[in-house]
Amino acid sequence: MSTKEGVLLLSGGLDSATVLVMAQAEGWTLHGLSFDYGQKQSVELQHAKRLAAHYKLASHTIFNLDLAQFGSSALTDTAIEVPKNRSLQAIGAGIPSTYVPARNTVFLSLALALAESRDLRHLFLGINVLDYSGYPDCRPEFVTAFTALANAATRAADGGAAYQVHAPLIDKTKAQIVVQGLALGLDYGMTRSCYDVVEEGRSCGACDACILRLAAFAEVGEVDPAPYV
Repeated sequence: MSTKEGVLLLSGGLDSATVLVMAQAEGWTLHGLSFDYGQKQSVELQHAKRLAAHYKLASHTIFNLDLAQFGSSALTDTAIEVPKNRSLQAIGAGIPSTYVPARNTVFLSLALALAESRDLRHLFLGINVLDYSGYPDCRPEFVTAFTALANAATRAADGGAAYQVHAPLIDKTKAQIVVQGLALGLDYGMTRSCYDVVEEGRSCGACDACILRLAAFAEVGEVDPAPYV
């Protein structure tokens, strides 16, 4: 077992790509795990594959998991429209319809299973609490709780090797995340954050994810290289 090897939840978006380059800069070997979970913006998986290949991840698994059959989220349910053109204040108030029930809990559980099967003890993900619509599974309390679960519910941890969940962006603003990625040479044109990607893989520019992303690039005086309509 390598002490600097772990599983990375890789969505193809800005945050997980930033965690990827941060971890590699610190000498970590990463196994990417992405999910085809019935999301409308499945184009993100193309970018996850691109990132995994470009950064030469040790492995990259795309797990098929149909959360769309549960519905109740604008990201998976065709009957629910993705919110558009909301103010930053509105985005930061309450939990939006783009919340996917228990998504990060499910994803991290599968990342834990993959890690245990490969005798790894480290899980990486790109959640952050400050700029991300108040999702309950993007909070420090969630990371702490899941770490406790991982160390209570696995044979590997029972054998004395503790799991660690790494969420290095948890207390950073989206602008700080962009600065971090740019400093490490990340080409954000390789990522997509949009909740409603349109023709030719271009971002809509109007959903919450696009608004937060564009605002972050503007704040740091940079132009987002991702294509928009």
